[in-house]
Amino acid sequence: MKKYIIFVWILLALGALYLYFLQPDFFQNQLRSAFGLSVFFGYAFFLILGSLRGFTLIPVTYLIVLGLLFLNPLPLFVLIMLGILISSASIYFFSEFMRLGTFFEKKYPKKILRLKNAFAKNELPIIIFWSFFPFLPTDLICYVAGSLRVDLKKLLLGILIGEGITSGLYIFFGNQLIRYLHK
Repeated sequence: MKKYIIFVWILLALGALYLYFLQPDFFQNQLRSAFGLSVFFGYAFFLILGSLRGFTLIPVTYLIVLGLLFLNPLPLFVLIMLGILISSASIYFFSEFMRLGTFFEKKYPKKILRLKNAFAKNELPIIIFWSFFPFLPTDLICYVAGSLRVDLKKLLLGILIGEGITSGLYIFFGNQLIRYLHK
């Protein structure tokens, strides 16, 4: 069963990456048509994109830029954060389901022990810093936290704080830049 889940996950990730890199207009056209039907349908479509984005390891920054073209800042921020939290929880459970912790402990016992010790002392600060720092993929910390069985509430709180600050800054300054350019 796990092999089929991994296979489907790889196919979905490859499909999303293909559309993202080789058919960049696809997402814009889909969002335009979704918002043409209804604002709430557009919001739902955007939330689905945000929730699935983590499995492809595509940075949320690209989704924020896309959202700035179609959404007001407050709904964009709420949808981005909901998508990040859903994606993070999904990745956390996916890594638990796949028993990645057991695999990593067997393959890298010393590194995992160091990582567990670091997490035991500073789980929340590490998660906040990792989520806040733009060059570290937040989805990766979700895989690690799931495999190390970090408390899900603590993981989501750290991600909410770290990604909330970063995403809020991107959305605020991106919106200001768009407004400035349209003057």
